Amino acid sequence: MRQIILDTETTGIQVNQGHRIIEIGCVELLNRKVTNNHYHCYINPEREIDAGAQAIHGITKEFLTGKPLFKEVAHELIEFIQGSELIIHNAPFDVGFMNAELQYASKTWKPVAEYCRILDTLALARKQHPGMRNNLDALCKRYGIDNTHREYHGALLDAYLLAQVYLAMTEGQASLLEELDRSTQATVKQDALTINNPARQKISVEASAIERQAHEEYLQKMAKQGKCLWLED
Repeated sequence: MRQIILDTETTGIQVNQGHRIIEIGCVELLNRKVTNNHYHCYINPEREIDAGAQAIHGITKEFLTGKPLFKEVAHELIEFIQGSELIIHNAPFDVGFMNAELQYASKTWKPVAEYCRILDTLALARKQHPGMRNNLDALCKRYGIDNTHREYHGALLDAYLLAQVYLAMTEGQASLLEELDRSTQATVKQDALTINNPARQKISVEASAIERQAHEEYLQKMAKQGKCLWLED
């Protein structure tokens, strides 16, 4: 099972106001194990960065000068995430920006959801911890994940933190699924042994006279209410 933890940083929070992606970070999970395979890039948004956004991620327009445009990295990004389960915290935000960037790059690109499945860990956290703060910092604290080195938000750093949070959030679920899988396998094996055993016995159970009489009376009662197929020859 291949899963990709993804995070982005942007010039602002409103995609419908023309804000753009400036950083993408992806971390790969294979069978719930973090691998050394990751994807990370900075992107030139060709526009100013809101002061509020810059205060969060610390990325300046000057730093992004000379970095590639999104259309120049779109193919390698889709190639990296395609066919995986994409795990994102507040997925509508990041996916909305990615879909907009793909359309800016080329009308031939499809929405992200057509390249991979999407899981929103914010929705999952709200279900598991209703009424509590469920941003990434709060979840790190809740699950004992060290994020003290996180002075600014960064896409790749946040993706690594989210990977740990996701694994912690779903640890019990994974254990249950593994247990169910073992139980299912045992049942299937036992069924196969029974089906393939030529010495197995067939048991025939006949109804008693009282049971047959009760059945006949019930059929006659049905016939009085309408057509009864069981009484037809």
